[in-house]
Amino acid sequence: MDLLNHLAPIELPGDPISADYGAKLLSDLGAAVRPLHEHSECHPAQLWRETGLEALTGLPEADATCCPVPLPNCAQGVLLALRALAAAGPLKNPSALIDVDAAMLLTERAHLMGLSRQGQSSPGGSCQLLTCKNGAIALNLPRESDWQLLPAWLEQPVDRHWAAIAEAVSCRCRLQLIEQGRLLGLAVADAHLTPPTDCRWLGSHYQTKPSLPAGNAPRVLDLASLWAGPLCSHLLQGLGADVIKVESTKREDGARNGNADFFDLLNQNKRSVALPLHTSEGHAQLRQLINRCDIVIEGSRPRALRQMGILAEDCLEQKPGLSWISICGYGRDEPQANWIGFGDDAAAAAGLPAIMQQACGQRLMVGDAIADPLTGMHTALAAYASWLSGGGRLLSLSLHSTVAHCISATAPAHGDYRQRFEQWREVLQDCPEPPTSFTTRTARTKAADLGAHTQSVLQESSALC
Repeated sequence: MDLLNHLAPIELPGDPISADYGAKLLSDLGAAVRPLHEHSECHPAQLWRETGLEALTGLPEADATCCPVPLPNCAQGVLLALRALAAAGPLKNPSALIDVDAAMLLTERAHLMGLSRQGQSSPGGSCQLLTCKNGAIALNLPRESDWQLLPAWLEQPVDRHWAAIAEAVSCRCRLQLIEQGRLLGLAVADAHLTPPTDCRWLGSHYQTKPSLPAGNAPRVLDLASLWAGPLCSHLLQGLGADVIKVESTKREDGARNGNADFFDLLNQNKRSVALPLHTSEGHAQLRQLINRCDIVIEGSRPRALRQMGILAEDCLEQKPGLSWISICGYGRDEPQANWIGFGDDAAAAAGLPAIMQQACGQRLMVGDAIADPLTGMHTALAAYASWLSGGGRLLSLSLHSTVAHCISATAPAHGDYRQRFEQWREVLQDCPEPPTSFTTRTARTKAADLGAHTQSVLQESSALC
């Protein structure tokens, strides 16, 4: 992809794994980049421990463990790349971003919520690894409506607890369960897959003529919810972006009903707009906002906006220099575009439980919805790179492909995760004991109430037309 081929060569200092990963991302975006390896006293396994990611992985009655994939280093690599772009761009104000500990972004929600490892269940409890007749699946039921779909999915009444579901699927075919679940709109994924050997993290779907930024901070329209999209716009905000968070008056961001500290952390200082998106008036208002923004972050399946008559391709034609960044569970292409996906099941589908089985003999969930923060960071890099290059692009990332890319880009020689796991365990034996508490970021101010800025933002957009 040729987004950054207009930039001067970039040097990227950091520990070898993080610098190499960040350099690969920038290279994928078209930049000429050279990683500068710096000695690090912190081994990847130690980083797992120090961030608390180790404490979120393993059986609750056993010792914590780590997955032999350097995911915290990948997170560091993404922000190394983003900081390098910020320094090379017209804003030259990455100060707020410098203070962010990239590796801790993977675990800060769990620390704020007091979550812990649950073995084959996600720390948050909504996702479970289930053994089928010929493999394993990951089933995620974060919404009440998901539980209501279970009788139709299993074609029988089922009690509302995981033991009953596990018994019902144990004698059924894995692929049939996945196919039927996806047709019904359940977040169900194949947890039997082997880790990928190669995977792209970014897709390009449409391109118009770019319009190079004038040097002003970009205006970001955040249409996403929950974690990945809001984290992306939060990081862009750290680079000086003006972020407008849009929600439906009929369906607010579900994270508003979750942990308040975490919601405030990701959404502080964003202007909140609530639109009646179930009406033609709301659709027109949304088009008006899109036409006044530089970056759009879309966090739902593409058909959600298409049903409103809003097509990303049309918006790109109408607004020169617009960057449209789409986040999906499993991709924007068919049939994956129709699959429901959340952070835990997408990470399982990417191969993390399969790696744990190879490494320690058991399929285990890894971290807390880890695909979400990883994807949010990668999306911020893609969005900023697109804006920096003049926009005019429809780009896509998925929760699944982001984790799969982290796995494939850092895989051990010959894919031997067992050997790496044993090496990492030896390293941890000589490391300090796991921390008993963790320091997390806190919001400086509360997030705006739903729709607090609707009228002022709409009036501002009308005046600019």
